Amino acid sequence: MTIHPRDGAERADTMNLNLFFSRTGHHRASWRLGRGEPGGVLDDLLGIARLAERGALDSVFFADVLHAPPAATATPPSCLEPVTALSALAAATERIGLIGTLSATYNAPYHIARRLAALDHLSGGRAGWNVVTSRHDAEARNFSDAPHADRADRYARAAESIEVVRALWDSWSSDGPRPVDHTGRHFSVAGPLNIPRPPQGHPVLVQAGGSDEGRDLAARHADALFAVQPSVETARAFYADIKRRTAALGRDPAGLRVLPGVYLLIGSTEEELRRRQAELDALVDVENELPWLAHFLRLPIGPDDLDRRVADLDLPETAPTSQAFHEVLIGRARRAGHTLREVLHRTAAGAGHFRLVGTPERVADELESWFRTGAADGFNLKPAVVPTDLAHFVDQVLPRLRRRGVFRAEYTGRTLREHYGLTRPEDA
Repeated sequence: MTIHPRDGAERADTMNLNLFFSRTGHHRASWRLGRGEPGGVLDDLLGIARLAERGALDSVFFADVLHAPPAATATPPSCLEPVTALSALAAATERIGLIGTLSATYNAPYHIARRLAALDHLSGGRAGWNVVTSRHDAEARNFSDAPHADRADRYARAAESIEVVRALWDSWSSDGPRPVDHTGRHFSVAGPLNIPRPPQGHPVLVQAGGSDEGRDLAARHADALFAVQPSVETARAFYADIKRRTAALGRDPAGLRVLPGVYLLIGSTEEELRRRQAELDALVDVENELPWLAHFLRLPIGPDDLDRRVADLDLPETAPTSQAFHEVLIGRARRAGHTLREVLHRTAAGAGHFRLVGTPERVADELESWFRTGAADGFNLKPAVVPTDLAHFVDQVLPRLRRRGVFRAEYTGRTLREHYGLTRPEDA
């Protein structure tokens, strides 16, 4: 298997900051605050992207799954196809990177390569691909593909898909098109791609995973890794492991940016923070959240079960959702003696990610500490309420990070690869 080194990348003096898109916010009750009325989806998304770009954030990221959620808590942005939505944002922004999720299990490599090359051309070199393997049985049922392929097979398919996609991007050079002629276990692709090579050469490749298979895939192929780490101690261990795996494959570890997710609730005072947290907690619709929790735990749960301790339950060790989320949330709940009610409220507010509830000064302190002590190269930001917490971050936290010299004052490049400090792959 060919390793694609990203030579010339160095550990940056400044952190990378990415916005995890949500129309109303990453607290699952945020939509009940009245944001995101039907009919205004595009205006909302444009406003969010422009606010993030005003802060000179590296990129915005659209997550995606290929099935309806088990509970009626989804807000409209989760229903938008990412590349379509990001193409609209490309025309309304100038510098910010645009990362979309495409499943390697339920998309052919030719489709992936073509759509992302088109986005890269439309945006002037700002496209990124968050490669996922799809983890839900419900997704398989939407593609006449039941049962869902096992984890090892999905990751093997993803690795081959990445190789084919990159070969398709490289199938155009200054000498014109060339065939790909790939024949492998999962794909047979003749090539070439019917669109010229993307401006970035290869759009930035992002992977989100904490399992051994996910870590290995990221170490071999990814430019950035979106991680689930609940504390600075676990994040440092994860960071060291990822960098070790990357170096063992002959890659420069600095060529893989590790970006843990961070849930942000920001307030000027402790009193304001308590008020805002209480308001969101009160808006959690427990009855509506129960189907999601039951799905996550693979356990029938009713209202009368919510005061049972997680440690007393016989839960499966594997999850229908992210294995990393499962291990973080369930492991912590068992150790802390949490009840199902506490887990429900925890999943509504940032799930297994690091939860940072604080004043702008405290938020800046924590992010700087993670960055300077080998826990992260930057962060995947998850504001609790949008645009409120995103605006607080841009207007109050970023100036503090800039004064400390850990985030840039303005964009210095035009492409997403340049924002991440990555070189452009040479023509093959």
